[in-house]
Amino acid sequence: MISNKYPASLLCLVLLFLGSCKIEYSFTGTTIDYNVTQSFSVDNFFNDSGGGPANMGQLFTEDLKDYFQRNTQLELIQNGGDLQLSGAITKYTITPQATVSNPNSNQPDRAGQMRITISVEVDFVNLNNEEENSKRPYSFFQDYDPRNTTLLQVETELVEVIFENIIQDVFTSTVANW
Repeated sequence: MISNKYPASLLCLVLLFLGSCKIEYSFTGTTIDYNVTQSFSVDNFFNDSGGGPANMGQLFTEDLKDYFQRNTQLELIQNGGDLQLSGAITKYTITPQATVSNPNSNQPDRAGQMRITISVEVDFVNLNNEEENSKRPYSFFQDYDPRNTTLLQVETELVEVIFENIIQDVFTSTVANW
């Protein structure tokens, strides 16, 4: 039979073990060792796609900084962070996805759905673990109905949704190690 002193000893051992773990896990899924990695920096992302809103590069850069600040304990510094993100928006396209025809009209077929696709190439550098360094493209799209709305009416909102998804993918593949 186990005496009463063993459960207390076992509990102390478990607490000691858990207290010695250095990698912190958070609700956002990061596996950052905050004893080693304390800062991050984000270079300005430029719009090299030739399309999209004029402020698209600045919008992506600021959204990326905000996301990392909200979801980690890392300090944002201007340059030379322990984690460094840089890159460019490489693609912005608007393409038809479905056509709609009017059988009672002599009008040509027209697009029933249009798709905005944005690709961003991100260069990730981890100064504390070079094995995690990567350079890869991220892409996402959103559709809209041009019969009910114009591109000018929905472009800002769609770009924001696309950026949210790309930034989540960047975050997940860099600091969440998924």
